[in-house]
Amino acid sequence: MKKLRYPLMSNNITKNDLEQVIKYLKKKNPILTQSQNVEKFEIAWSKWLGVKYSVFVNSGSSANLITLSTLKELYGFGEIIVPSLTWVSDVASVIQNGFTPVFVDINLNNLSMNEDLILDKINNNTKGVFITYAQGFNALSFKLLNKLKELSIPLIEDVCESHGANFQNKKLGTYGLMSNFSFYYAHHMSTIEGGMVCTNNKKIYQILRMFRSHGMVREINDLKIKNRYINQNKDLNEKFIFAYPAYNVRNTELNAIIGINQLKFLDKNIKLRNQNHKIFLQNIDKKYFITNFDLKGSSNYAFNLILKKANKKNVIKLMEGMNKAKIEYRRGSAGGGNQLRQPYLKKYIKKNLHLNFPVTEHIHFYGFYLGNYPSLTKNSIIKLCNIINKILTS
Repeated sequence: MKKLRYPLMSNNITKNDLEQVIKYLKKKNPILTQSQNVEKFEIAWSKWLGVKYSVFVNSGSSANLITLSTLKELYGFGEIIVPSLTWVSDVASVIQNGFTPVFVDINLNNLSMNEDLILDKINNNTKGVFITYAQGFNALSFKLLNKLKELSIPLIEDVCESHGANFQNKKLGTYGLMSNFSFYYAHHMSTIEGGMVCTNNKKIYQILRMFRSHGMVREINDLKIKNRYINQNKDLNEKFIFAYPAYNVRNTELNAIIGINQLKFLDKNIKLRNQNHKIFLQNIDKKYFITNFDLKGSSNYAFNLILKKANKKNVIKLMEGMNKAKIEYRRGSAGGGNQLRQPYLKKYIKKNLHLNFPVTEHIHFYGFYLGNYPSLTKNSIIKLCNIINKILTS
């Protein structure tokens, strides 16, 4: 009898996506580097999200990098408040740009930063709050937004795992000064590799365009701003004026074509993911696992499997059972758990600082996530839950 297998993702690049790429490649002399399709995708994405401007880059990590680079140019050096449970590039981009990361523990019901702890950490040296909407959960509140506005502290949103999640029926990624998205293979939609930075600020948009492409002034698409640079640098070839010490993180026409096609199905797939998540929570054993997540405004990325009690024997038993049943999983949830335990941070933080984050510590050792994707059926999710439930009760 063939064993069940539950991967983290399935069929996220479709045959139809590839057909669109092939159709384009069959054109006479197709442009492959960044061109009209990249711009078309940016416009379509901005319309879907509800922002004025979007900049397509080669990964969500690159989106993090140029976002923090732009923030540094506008606000100078200082502290950035970040979650202890997040993806590595969020924290890395803070460090790479010379900011000091200030860590905050998370809430168990949404896996995002505890807003009271955020507010406790704000001081005169705070240059921004970099929030991660982990695993598709909303983490915004009027309390947080109003306080940040009152203190004139910019909010940066990491929406890489949470496409379509919302607060007060307005999509996450539209509240902050800038927001970042990832189109990695396993995410809600994919361009194979890719990311997006979004903003409603015209000046920031032009800076982001330059940071994406070597800091070149010719990337500016506002003639008034571009001519100002040209007139201030008459001793330079106007095609080679570099305003910032930037990067090359551009994406390609082919990735953009896939993005344009995938965007057509995103809303439908988000609905399916959320339906799957509810079925999972209804059938997983509430005696052993946390199920009281705040689902309001969520856009589920993965099934979270978090043990209620810190039981090492059950963790080992669970992993052995899932391996045997060919259930693919990731331990530690978003980013592998507590970032403060990672070696890249050792020279930036105090020894044993990770112990000050008890909620993240619990998820680090007793939390997992499993794959959720649109092609999952109700019966397959129930079977998955039955397998997991039996592991701990047998």
